[in-house]
Amino acid sequence: MEEGRRLARDAVERALSLNPNLAKAHIEMGRLKQQIDFDWVGADASFQRAISLEPGNPEGVRMAAWSAAMFGRFDEAVQLGRRAVDLDPLDEESCWSLGQIERLNGQLDQAAADGKKGLELDPDSAGVHILLSQIYLMQGRPQDALPEIERIHYPSYRACLYALAYHALGWEKDSDAALSELMKYHASSASEIVAVYAFRNQPDKAFEWLDRAYAQHDLNLNWTKVDPLLRNLHNDPRFAAFLKKLNLPN
Repeated sequence: MEEGRRLARDAVERALSLNPNLAKAHIEMGRLKQQIDFDWVGADASFQRAISLEPGNPEGVRMAAWSAAMFGRFDEAVQLGRRAVDLDPLDEESCWSLGQIERLNGQLDQAAADGKKGLELDPDSAGVHILLSQIYLMQGRPQDALPEIERIHYPSYRACLYALAYHALGWEKDSDAALSELMKYHASSASEIVAVYAFRNQPDKAFEWLDRAYAQHDLNLNWTKVDPLLRNLHNDPRFAAFLKKLNLPN
């Protein structure tokens, strides 16, 4: 894995040395800074550079939107998310991406509406079904989340969301069984395990798995600061310490 990361960085750096104005290379550099370096400020600068060079590229605009949301700059994030949809109205990824940003900002009804536009483009969109499941859980509608979860074809996400929904329904044995299923994917899904323990208000286990997610360079750590599913951890002093470890502002 380390060798693969090194080769990826070498390739992006070489592309930028040949053409410093290559927007795609700046997007990939931003991803590397996020996923490998936890350099969120540097990644944000890379995405901003990309959209200044190629403002009509929906991918660059989406990445800039996600980056703004990660810092809690939600007005900017939503504006960029809508711009990505306008640039390519037939791209379901832009629809669910906008919906996720709105979910993180607590705009749940609007998030569901924008997500469902993605389903019109791709009824099998796993991203949209994940989004709708999360929205229904946040709205206190776990029963409505169940049919959405059933349509998610990623086993780790499906197990995670079942564990959350069953807990919300008071079906603790079923929640434990879903968590046991999720544990099969622990090498790549630590952040999903964190979400379950946080949602079930088991902070010691949640922080144990946050450390594992950090060691794995789990991609979903981007959202640690702003994900409402982790809200039960916010008042624990370990949460501020973990944000500092991640180089995220508290």
